[in-house]
Amino acid sequence: MTATTAPTTATAPAPLHDCRDAWVAALVELAETDERIVAVVNDSVGSSKLAPFQERFPERLVNVGIAEQDMVGVGAGLANGGKVPFVSAAACFLTARAMEQIKVDAAYSRHHLVLIGQSPGMAYGELGPTHHSIEDLAWLRTIPGLTVIVPTDPTETAQAVRWAAGAGSPVFIRVSRMGVPDVMPEGYEFQPGRAVQLRAGGDVTIVATGTAVPRALDAATLLEAQDVDARVLAMPTIKPLDGEALLAAAEETAGIVTVEEALTSGLGGAVAEYLSTRRPTLLRFVGVPDTFAPTGSVEWLMDHFRISADGIAAAAQELLQSR
Repeated sequence: MTATTAPTTATAPAPLHDCRDAWVAALVELAETDERIVAVVNDSVGSSKLAPFQERFPERLVNVGIAEQDMVGVGAGLANGGKVPFVSAAACFLTARAMEQIKVDAAYSRHHLVLIGQSPGMAYGELGPTHHSIEDLAWLRTIPGLTVIVPTDPTETAQAVRWAAGAGSPVFIRVSRMGVPDVMPEGYEFQPGRAVQLRAGGDVTIVATGTAVPRALDAATLLEAQDVDARVLAMPTIKPLDGEALLAAAEETAGIVTVEEALTSGLGGAVAEYLSTRRPTLLRFVGVPDTFAPTGSVEWLMDHFRISADGIAAAAQELLQSR
């Protein structure tokens, strides 16, 4: 698919928003008109911000307790019975503990479950490696038939939730708790497999996903001051990828820098795999390398792994200088 293009505008620093507010507002809105919508959680009503849903539809929320495998299994059973279950839990526990159920009960069985991975990446900060969810994108993109979505901002989060309600197949959506600015253009409508070009550029392309997108835009501003014209693509779906946008970037710019709040085998690995047999190009990967992320504040962790405007700009310069 061809990437959607947003106009380039200079803006003042934008307020930051919690995408969990957008996700639950969209869910309540959907449930008002579709009685099939239900929520399944693992004792995570608070962290999933599902209180408004629970208050409005108490009989349509199932809390299985701290039992993630059961949670996905219950969701699959509800889907088999004609419901549209939104299965919500911390991404680290949903994906690591219930991977077999995601694989078998959701994807292999082709059940329409919407898996909501809350507080992904390194959002839990000081809780450390057990609570970081940096492996999820690499794991989940290998599962056949599973759509993997990493929204950029509240607008895209709400759009992805609405789309997933009618997808008819299993979907995983990362919902960030880290504050992010609104960056999607007015009137934006999410489509799986479509990137959004947030900034035009002909020297190098930065392909970012989720919380890394605003940082990629800031990096492009730094690069502009260094006489580098950087294209910025937001890639909300890791699976399916927007192949046309990637091929255009490989053909029209010197190379691609991928940026993600995850192991670089997630978005970075997916982009490398796609282009390697179609249009090999220079690549650089910004994210967490082959290591466990340590304990620390969110901002410290992002800076530690150079998932920052300076780090992304440096990766782009390194790519350009390697030609």
